[in-house]
Amino acid sequence: MKKISVFLTGGLLAAALLAGCGAKGGEEKAIKIGASPTPHAEILEVVKEELAKDGYTLEIIEYNDYVLPNTALQDGEIDANYFQHLPYLENFNEENGTDLVSAANVHFEPFGIYPGRTASLDQLTEGAKIAVPNDTTNEARALLLLEAEGLIKLKEGAGITATVVDIVENPLNLEIVELEAAQIPRVLPDVDVATINGNYAVEAGYTLADAIAVESAESLAAQTYGNIIAVRAGEESSEKTKALVDAVLSEEVKAFIESTYEGAVVPVF
Repeated sequence: MKKISVFLTGGLLAAALLAGCGAKGGEEKAIKIGASPTPHAEILEVVKEELAKDGYTLEIIEYNDYVLPNTALQDGEIDANYFQHLPYLENFNEENGTDLVSAANVHFEPFGIYPGRTASLDQLTEGAKIAVPNDTTNEARALLLLEAEGLIKLKEGAGITATVVDIVENPLNLEIVELEAAQIPRVLPDVDVATINGNYAVEAGYTLADAIAVESAESLAAQTYGNIIAVRAGEESSEKTKALVDAVLSEEVKAFIESTYEGAVVPVF
C-alpha cells in the first residue's frame, strides 16, 4: 500500500508540475494592449483571430484618456498600447520620465475643423471662439491647421511645438479655447468651430465629410502624426511585439481601415 501511495503521490505531483508549466506558458502567450475605443480598439479586434493562429490571446483594454495607457504600459500592467502619435509619446516621456518607444507606425487620422455655432470659416467674425486640444503636440497640430486656413500666423519655425504664445498674427482676434482633446466634441454648441482629433471625431459620430477643413496629406502633420504601437524600451523586438506588429500591419487590417472609416483613418503601411 505504501508503494502505491508513493506512486500516486509522485504521479499527482508530476501532473501538477505539468499543469503549472502549461499555465505559465498560457500567460506568456497572452498580449495585453491598451487602446482608445475608436478606431484603435476596433482595428485591434480584426487581428484577434490571426494572433490566435500563432497561439496568442489578445486582450484589449480600452482607455478614454491620453495618460493612463502610457502609465499602465510603463508600470507593466499592459504589454503595449495603441492610441497616440510619436510626438505625443516623446513629449510624454520627457515630462514623465518614462521610457516608451514606437514599435510600428499604423495609421494617420486627419485632423479636422468642425462647425459649431458657425457653419464655415469665412463666416467667422471678430472674437469668434475656436476650441483646440490643450496637450502640447495636438495643440500645435491644431494651430498649424488654423494657419494653413489663413486664420492665424505663427512665429517662424514654431512647427510641431507651436503654442498660443507663438501666434504673431490674429486678424479676427479669435479666442483660442484650450480644452482636453476628448472633451472638445461635446463643446461644439458653445464655440464657433473646433479642431478635433480624428479618433474623437469618429467616436462622437462625425465623419470627415462633416469637417469644414482638414489637414492636407502633404502637410507637416500628415508626415509626423502617424498613430503608433508603443512598447517599453528594449521590447521592440520581443516575440510578443513581433507577433502583434505583424498581425496589425497586414492587408486585412489595411482593407478594414479603408472600408470602415471613409477617409477619417488612413493606413500608412
